[in-house]
Amino acid sequence: MILQKSDIPYEIFESAPAIRPVGAAMVFGPTLAPMFKQCGIYDEFVALGKKNESINVLNSKGGKEYSVDFSDGKEMFGEDGYILTRPIIYDLIYRQIPKDRIHLGKKILSTDQDSHCVTIRCSDGLEYKGDILVGGDGAYSVVRKNMYSDIEKEGNLPASDSLPLPFRTFCLLGQTRKLDVTEFPDLAKEPCQFFSTLGDDNPYAWSTFTTAQGTIAWGVIEYLPVDATREDKDYRSTDWGPAAALAFCEKVRDLPVKSGGDKILAIGDLIDVTPKEQINKVRLEEKIFETWHHGRTVLIGDACHKFTPAGGVGATNAMHDAVVLANWIHALPNNASAEEINQAFLAYRSERMPWVQEAFKHSRAFQVTNSKGYLGKMIRFGAKHMPAWMQRRTAISMNINRPQVGFLDRADDTGSVRPAPQISLDARISLSS
Repeated sequence: MILQKSDIPYEIFESAPAIRPVGAAMVFGPTLAPMFKQCGIYDEFVALGKKNESINVLNSKGGKEYSVDFSDGKEMFGEDGYILTRPIIYDLIYRQIPKDRIHLGKKILSTDQDSHCVTIRCSDGLEYKGDILVGGDGAYSVVRKNMYSDIEKEGNLPASDSLPLPFRTFCLLGQTRKLDVTEFPDLAKEPCQFFSTLGDDNPYAWSTFTTAQGTIAWGVIEYLPVDATREDKDYRSTDWGPAAALAFCEKVRDLPVKSGGDKILAIGDLIDVTPKEQINKVRLEEKIFETWHHGRTVLIGDACHKFTPAGGVGATNAMHDAVVLANWIHALPNNASAEEINQAFLAYRSERMPWVQEAFKHSRAFQVTNSKGYLGKMIRFGAKHMPAWMQRRTAISMNINRPQVGFLDRADDTGSVRPAPQISLDARISLSS
């Protein structure tokens, strides 16, 4: 979407034969507002979402433990935060890209690069060449796998990057059909009604979100025992697919849900009004990789840093990656040398890594808040009794980085908390002699 606003030619290769966005809700703070304004989609983004003013944390009996308040977001950071469903935000971005730039059914099998170009080879037998390959293909990135194989052959791959992705939780996600307010009265309320519940005597935490489309997005997280952390090698095909999702549904049907009405509802009631193709079981990995680029190949999003959804920072950080990387690519001269490309990639990682580490810290904190055991209880107690000055400081650390596209007209940012300095706003590639 950002490159479409530039004079940089690009092609997108997607392994799936069709775009089929699934999932529940996505949380967006104010940090993406400037870029969305620059790309001309902010007003539609707001219209499609529900303002997110708070998270209400409940106990397993439905009683309110505490709230996390975001109502000062616009004054502090220029705009409010919003919650949108995953299919809606996918569609909004997808519509900004000419369809002839998107090549579906292009499963990449291997990559190869030299000082002049990078080549991808697809399962349909075709290959494509370009100057730069951006791997945004998720936590189990094929681009990363091929890139790391090359680095390992050179003997330069950090030990931590060769380890599999750890995961401590499973998650069941879904979105109901459009409901009437008589079925779920909280749908009539203007801000998003965001409830997060932690089970007292079970390994689950669950959340519900009202949407602007009159649906309920919901999710249930199952926490593995502390001593049972699993890795990619533990993957079994029986853990996934429709049958596994259905089995998960049966385990969590009785978890209570707050609807805003007198009728007592449970997750099972939401499952019953959710199209089966909108229910997915996923595992929630977390890891920051050390190596983000090699030669003419570079990684963004989950391919180089995977967050659990507990902190709602995964999609936001992937988009921040895109902004910063686009700025550094735009700074490259025509027919850039391998050395100049490497310089741009080094600058990109250097700019993004501190923010990614900060986001990872917040994501971990939110995850532990919902976890079992003594530490989770202590953090929830601290959150419940957190003084206003600490709440403000936490909000600033999560929202002060509001990057903009350097080669587009600057978007107004009226927040009283000014955005952090952004090196790539004036990106320049300079090679040392």
